[in-house]
Amino acid sequence: MYAIVDIKGVQYKVQENQKLCIPKITEEEGKKVEFDQVLFYSADDKNFEVGAPVLNHKIEATVLGHLKDDKVIVFKKKIRKGYRVKKGHRQQYTQVLIEKII
Repeated sequence: MYAIVDIKGVQYKVQENQKLCIPKITEEEGKKVEFDQVLFYSADDKNFEVGAPVLNHKIEATVLGHLKDDKVIVFKKKIRKGYRVKKGHRQQYTQVLIEKII
């Protein structure tokens, strides 16, 4: 059983008991969250439902923690002008455990 769900503008293929890193949400660790933007649902490999645009299924998940991705360095330079800028960025994520697909 799996579903394709839209979480904050990004589509994920989810299954029960799967850990997933999604863009950061404001919920605290241990809280339950529901995602209702289910676009596709399949109970087995032969039968499936496609939403137009969404289905009446829900995804129940638990927040495991908040993480940061690896640092990405942004370096800008202009030749012969003395202009140099170095910045870093770490994208924030939330790790969730998919418990049920209802």
